[in-house]
Amino acid sequence: MTKQAMMKAIGYYKPKDGVPAFEEVKVERPQASGRDLLVEVKAVSVNPTDWRSHMAKNPEDSSLTIAGRDVAGVVVATGPDCNLFKVGDQVYYSGSNIRPGGFSEFHLVDERIVGRKPQTLNYAEAAALPLTTITAWEGLYDRLGISNNPSDNKGKSILIIGAAGGVGSIATQLAKLAGLQVIATASRPESIEWTKENGADHVIDHRQPLEPQLKKLGLHGVNYIFVLNSPDQHLDEMKKVILPQGKICSILPFEQPVDLGAFFAKSVTYVWELMFTRSLFQTDDMIEQHRLLNEVSHLVDSGKIRTTLKERLAPINPDNMKEAFRKSLSGSMLGKIVLEGFEE
Repeated sequence: MTKQAMMKAIGYYKPKDGVPAFEEVKVERPQASGRDLLVEVKAVSVNPTDWRSHMAKNPEDSSLTIAGRDVAGVVVATGPDCNLFKVGDQVYYSGSNIRPGGFSEFHLVDERIVGRKPQTLNYAEAAALPLTTITAWEGLYDRLGISNNPSDNKGKSILIIGAAGGVGSIATQLAKLAGLQVIATASRPESIEWTKENGADHVIDHRQPLEPQLKKLGLHGVNYIFVLNSPDQHLDEMKKVILPQGKICSILPFEQPVDLGAFFAKSVTYVWELMFTRSLFQTDDMIEQHRLLNEVSHLVDSGKIRTTLKERLAPINPDNMKEAFRKSLSGSMLGKIVLEGFEE
């Protein structure tokens, strides 16, 4: 194996409590085939799905795990079946959860889930967006069925529970852009301010009963709810504030048995969003993630959507990866944390 055929990667072998035991390893540089792109990684971001995958790893499994979904970088090779990108293109994307992650110098990804990096953003700013943007976009438009035409949403409202995090930061912007009245939840002064900066019309506290807070705003309920943390703890309040024929979308499953009977009388729709579904099952509409990321690039470059980058670390190495995971695990992150650049 020649030196040029190897690359650096940041991974761990066995799960442990808290932050993974990251280490830098040398692994074989992958080759592009089929519709895969080989991307030189310039920046990556950390998502809750990364540490949830770590916690879910079998303790007896000592194989190398390279995590990381969000990547921004440059295409350095294309598979023979590629037709969307060429060598030299700047891209951003969130990879599949059934393939090695992007915490490596080079990364393979199917071009159908890749978008063109916004021209007005640097790599770190772009790497903050893909996973959370796809989740927010699919949650709002595909799962909740919300129109992106503001005139269709006149007089309609959405409650975004957990609006200061990565998904909430972009969901607030998209919902506002769609013409909805956005009621966001946040509990700390800095998270309240961040949520208002993203366009929320009102901010209420998810640690307190929701119904009386909405009534103080003159609202007797909401048409949509997008719940971005554990739905178990908010179920009783959601039953009270969702309007008849309303819709609720969650990005996490229930952890305990639940009684959804209260939603029956209201004919409420309850749906889930997992942005990995399309790549995991290779659905016929998998290319929609390519299209939506390109549309978001246009929205960013036209000044309608902003990056949710809040903190950046450099270079991409085990120590900085551990620090990023510590901050993500704290549960108090605003927006996204990004790592950029491998050391020469």
